[in-house]
Amino acid sequence: MQHKNVMLIVVVFLCIGLNELQAQSVKDIEGNVYKTVTIGTQVWMAENLKTTKFNDGAVIPLVNDDQAWGALTTPALCWYNKDAIVNKNTFGALYNWYTVSTNKLCPKGWHVSSDAEWTTLTTFLGGENVAGGKLREAGITHWEKPNTGATNGSGFTTLPGGYRNNQGAFANIGFFGFWWTATENYPTASWCRTMGCVGIDVLRIFSIKKNGYSIRCIRD
Repeated sequence: MQHKNVMLIVVVFLCIGLNELQAQSVKDIEGNVYKTVTIGTQVWMAENLKTTKFNDGAVIPLVNDDQAWGALTTPALCWYNKDAIVNKNTFGALYNWYTVSTNKLCPKGWHVSSDAEWTTLTTFLGGENVAGGKLREAGITHWEKPNTGATNGSGFTTLPGGYRNNQGAFANIGFFGFWWTATENYPTASWCRTMGCVGIDVLRIFSIKKNGYSIRCIRD
């Protein structure tokens, strides 16, 4: 009887461990696995999205041509400097906002974070003036010097993936990260967040929908 009780305890322990492991990651439709982190009442991806398919299986167009990118008013993605080999696994993809507006970009049960959800995040971490230090990966492996005040105390691990502008040009990798929200601001612009290698703040700005930015998903 004692042997059976020990076995039962071991099985229960293993099941709990498996459930905790599953709760700390999420898989997209392509099989890419992302670490997740709980911050306050929210559960976020702790990595930038890199899927090339919507969650219904449809392919997101990869647009490398600069002129074509700037003319788009439909979904598209790209890799920084058009180089997936170097940038995909670390920094994820850059998506225009028309991709976000489909509501099919994140794994099912998740969604692109709204402007209000980003505000909830930064408020929980002490406000926009200080939250950047707690959100950014520490050190200078990916961020350029000085990466002021970065501790990653939240486990969110933001990385400086740069962006692609509405004329197709790439800029600021290593220096800045930009993240779309799902919240529209004007017919041609939407809210986003940005963090840089200097300072500990998170900037709330609006940006042209044709720009290519990183994405963080949040659990429904």
